[in-house]
Amino acid sequence: MLAVGVAILTGMVAMSLWLVQVNNRYSQETAELRRVRAAILDVVTSMQDIETGQRGYLLTNNVEYLGPYEDAMSRLPERRSRLMDLLKDRDQYRQPLSDMTSAIDNKLAETRETIELQRAGRITEAVEVVRENDGKRFMNEIRTVLSKLQSDTDDRLRIIVGDQLGAANRLQLVTIGGAFAILIVVGGSILLVFTYIRALNRSRDDVDELNRHLEERVEERTRDLRRANQEIQRFAYIVTHDLRAPLVNIMGFLAEFDTSLKPVTAYILADGKTPSEEVIREARLAVEEDIPEAISFIRSSTRKMDQLINAILKISRDGQRKLQPEKVDIETLLSSLSETVRHQINANGGEINVDTSKLTVYTDRISLDQILGNLFDNAVKYQMPGRPLRLTARAYPAGRGAISIAVSDNGRGIGEQDLERIFELFRRAGNQDQPGEGIGLAHVRSLIRNLGGDIRVESELGKGSTFTLLLPSDLRKVTKEGEQ
Repeated sequence: MLAVGVAILTGMVAMSLWLVQVNNRYSQETAELRRVRAAILDVVTSMQDIETGQRGYLLTNNVEYLGPYEDAMSRLPERRSRLMDLLKDRDQYRQPLSDMTSAIDNKLAETRETIELQRAGRITEAVEVVRENDGKRFMNEIRTVLSKLQSDTDDRLRIIVGDQLGAANRLQLVTIGGAFAILIVVGGSILLVFTYIRALNRSRDDVDELNRHLEERVEERTRDLRRANQEIQRFAYIVTHDLRAPLVNIMGFLAEFDTSLKPVTAYILADGKTPSEEVIREARLAVEEDIPEAISFIRSSTRKMDQLINAILKISRDGQRKLQPEKVDIETLLSSLSETVRHQINANGGEINVDTSKLTVYTDRISLDQILGNLFDNAVKYQMPGRPLRLTARAYPAGRGAISIAVSDNGRGIGEQDLERIFELFRRAGNQDQPGEGIGLAHVRSLIRNLGGDIRVESELGKGSTFTLLLPSDLRKVTKEGEQ
């Protein structure tokens, strides 16, 4: 705005200078025309004085009339020369001025002749010269030329005066516009200054706020570290406990396997002797029941260990993957994910709704997609039998620099005692009628914390659950702070 105002003001200043120059040009031309008009009147006056002195002297024979005549005769050359100089560059007047010069010369010759005759006492001859009307004809020619010059000059003066008034009015408008432009520029400058001052004050307040809450942030980071340490300890306990259980089973069944092999060994290594009925019975029992059972349990335990190890590796890989912040439209993402489960929900008469305004965040799209996809899949998996599923995903701002995404359902719900337990690795709550290893929500919490956020749950057994994600709106700032 300030730049536009300065540009407008510069344009108005340039316009003002141009109009001033135009006005000066008009003023110069007006002054020149007024000099031409004065020169014309001077020549007309001189010729009229000459003619008046001539007639007075001829009629009265009084030499006093020759005073104005001689005075006009003495001034006429200079006045005529000035008029010729003023009009010499105007080609349209070249011929009229030549005719006027001839007429003036002829009139002056006629005038001098009559006066000389009068002085010599030849009054009758002088009167005869006048009666020939040559002098009158010369004066008429002079008056015609001078009248035409004066008329042209007056017409041009009227045009110039009109143009000069128009230029003056335009200059006045430009001046007024320039005043408004100055007010706008000054006002804009003041506004920018105050805006800048307010921004500085806000920045100072933000710095003060950061300083005031520095201890809180340090305490918060300490709590996060303590919580992470507790989770590591809990994770280590869970891993060692859950991995140790199948390992103990394997060791126990290997011992049983070893015990079951003794009668079989005795039967096989009888060295041609007929084994006793008891040995045969124990060998048969070992081959038909004990050994297959031990092998089955060992296989089951090793499978369980493999699942646990794979789950641990999966979470470990997620923690090591480099996050790629990008612009993500939350409404588009939720709508896309809802379509992946809509057919399963609609098949049982349920419905899924996405309720969000236009929100965008900079985050890792893959991680957020996995988090929300897991929550949607859990809602479908653990819906209440016999009740159509109602699933709602809602996103909304959650204060400065954060958003919340709430995923609500009317499924089985979670008991109060299990609200925190469900986020632990290899832990499940409620009726275990669905396949799973107990790593889904632990994986979700690991992913959301990698994004600088957190997850909480509100649930009532038999009525449904609401999982709420708290997510920073710009992961780039979070990762930058982490690097620092």
